[in-house]
Amino acid sequence: MPCVKEVQYVDGYRLSILFDTGESAVVDFSGFLQRHPNAAPLKSIDQFKAFYLDGWPTLAWPCGFDIAPETLYEMATGKLPVWANQSVLLEETC
Repeated sequence: MPCVKEVQYVDGYRLSILFDTGESAVVDFSGFLQRHPNAAPLKSIDQFKAFYLDGWPTLAWPCGFDIAPETLYEMATGKLPVWANQSVLLEETC
């Protein structure tokens, strides 16, 4: 599973994300936040900018909202993590 190595605030609802694979991208979270009611506190830019990486590392906020590394990877690269593709292949062969 790709790990998040670093996250930096860019502007608005955009964050620059670097993964341990060497891949990086700027991700715009504005649409994501609109689709997830639990993320409502993050509509405040000040709240959105209070992100941190927890011990997994998962992108998290003090309000309790978080986004798993594999979801971030897909958002940033448009690709599923390798393990996700492998599990689909295993299911198809059983």
